[in-house]
Amino acid sequence: MKLLVINGPNINFLGIREKGIYGQEDYDYLIQMIKEKAEKEKIEIHTFQSNFEGGIIDRIQQAYFDETEGIIINPGAYTHYSYAVRDALASVEIPKIEVHISNIHKREEFRHTSVTAPVCDAQIAGLGLYGYCAAIDAMIHMISKKENNTR
Repeated sequence: MKLLVINGPNINFLGIREKGIYGQEDYDYLIQMIKEKAEKEKIEIHTFQSNFEGGIIDRIQQAYFDETEGIIINPGAYTHYSYAVRDALASVEIPKIEVHISNIHKREEFRHTSVTAPVCDAQIAGLGLYGYCAAIDAMIHMISKKENNTR
């Protein structure tokens, strides 16, 4: 199984940016956590982070060609206004889960709306960095269920 975890703007500043909201752990900690989860589950997980909308779109499109079976994405601020990221996600017909470290529904009003969630299969918010592990578990389940239904 091959998954892709995409992180948008400012996620690389974990442990630096708004620690009261995003926690003390840094981006390297998150990447290591994902790597350990991949090893435990015996799956392949690639990670990608960009502060640029075009980089995120390019990586989503690349997933179409590189046999990625599922995308887990934290679009960061692009969640709330990037129709370009939304359209890129809509263009790839593989399972997608949107992840947010904080509970976006309990924060500022502008964060309550996600333009990307409607083209994802699920959204996980407010579980801190553990949300990525929950998304990986959910994605494994979704892909396994899909494979079992096509046999």
